[in-house]
Amino acid sequence: MNEVEELSKVELKSLPALRHILLSDLHQNVLKNLYLELGTGPVLYLLSPSYSVITPTPNETISDFISKNEALLDYLKEYIIQNLAVYSVLLDVNSYFAEQNNYVVLARLRERDSDGRRYEIKFYTHSSRELMTNYKDKIYIGRDFIDLFHFKRKYFGVKEIVNSVKDQYENLLDKAEEKLNEPLEYKSFFQEMKESVTELRNESLLILQSLPPYLDFSKLKNKDLIEINSQYRTINHFLIELTDEVAEFENLLRNKNENNFVRYVTKYKKDLANAISYFNIKIIGRLNDRILNLKAKS
Repeated sequence: MNEVEELSKVELKSLPALRHILLSDLHQNVLKNLYLELGTGPVLYLLSPSYSVITPTPNETISDFISKNEALLDYLKEYIIQNLAVYSVLLDVNSYFAEQNNYVVLARLRERDSDGRRYEIKFYTHSSRELMTNYKDKIYIGRDFIDLFHFKRKYFGVKEIVNSVKDQYENLLDKAEEKLNEPLEYKSFFQEMKESVTELRNESLLILQSLPPYLDFSKLKNKDLIEINSQYRTINHFLIELTDEVAEFENLLRNKNENNFVRYVTKYKKDLANAISYFNIKIIGRLNDRILNLKAKS
């Protein structure tokens, strides 16, 4: 964990200016109540919305970082929320849980070997009253990926989603050896999931190669827009097929009382469900709106 070290290297003046985005009330409230989790060495520090260290007891490294970088942390939080508003539906589809917890959301950053540029962020929500006493009871709501120096995402960020699905499957395999009572009993399920993950990734990357990385709607012909929509829908179908397999596996694990492992499968299914919702709402949904507003040519 090196997020504090890597963020220390980032100069605020080198970052692009924040976009002017009108945020919904949901995103505004989460921004006000956003906690950050940053790692340094083996320790993960939880920072309140005002950057006081909630846990563990702060050392000189984290205290010095906060005192020198409050403006950077302000930028980081707003940048995270803007990314969620434009390239995610995590808050939208989990709004009930966020509102029940008075919009308290935790953002756990993991730097991705990019000299402080790119991060994977896992999001959780929790009751602020029980954050200290029952931290482990937090609710996982999903993950996202940000690039501090490049807001606009190629292919709506689909390549990152597909690669993450593969990475999380490999993480499941590692956890299976450690957490399952009888790993070999589930060999066929892991094989089926592997085949679906491989097909999803290979086919999706081929499809993306045939599409423009950024869409300029003013220059797209009607037939091209319809075809692009169809291609993104195809990727979504691969996600749906994989999700069905993961859900079946999850049900079996619960019936077998594999409680030490099933929670990781549940989290994986959550990531897949979020991806499907993102496709349906932010990609296919928006493309459909564009298509419906086109004037049909005779």
